[in-house]
Amino acid sequence: MDSTGEFVTETFAYDGARQVTVYVPPAAPEAVVYAGDGQLISRWGPDLVRADVPPTLVVGVHRTDDPDEMVRIREYSPSIEPDQFAAHETFFVDEVREWVRQRFGVALPAERTAVFGVSASAELALAMGVRHPDIYGSVFAASPGGGYHPPEVLPERLPRTYLVAGTEEPWFLENAARWYDALRAADAEVIMTERPGNHGDPFWQAEFPLMASWAFG
Repeated sequence: MDSTGEFVTETFAYDGARQVTVYVPPAAPEAVVYAGDGQLISRWGPDLVRADVPPTLVVGVHRTDDPDEMVRIREYSPSIEPDQFAAHETFFVDEVREWVRQRFGVALPAERTAVFGVSASAELALAMGVRHPDIYGSVFAASPGGGYHPPEVLPERLPRTYLVAGTEEPWFLENAARWYDALRAADAEVIMTERPGNHGDPFWQAEFPLMASWAFG
């Protein structure tokens, strides 16, 4: 393993052949981040080393290969197609985490475990945090889409949440602000940052070390 870590990719039976790419830091992991859109986010793992974040395993669950964007959205948002979301949730929460425990020996408490997503997968991150706060103690959500709104009644236990959105993506900025307001009203620990940029701009990647430092630093 070199000074910036290494990548490991495994193919699972889910959805015919769904891949998971894991960034393994050069030192023993002290934290773990699970992410949707994993083929993108896992590649940002070395940024954490360069930012002097505690060694963090980044588990990137790849999005579907289906060119129909609605397939991805149905997996990531619980309010659109509940059965499809539930199948992906079981894969993400149960099967992938058990594989990480067996393959890498990493099974950390909630306060050292986060879930991360961008755009539609930020909806997944928020849903996972709301539904499984005993597993994911922190949520990182960059430019969340609008398919999943805050439930009218949020559970008493909520994860810490870090939201970011761009000044040039008003629809996504509005969605992030909606979540910020709802979580704050529920007395959850939440912060929100606005960055110059549009949807998919480099501020997503640039924010990742700041998120991880906030959660694990």
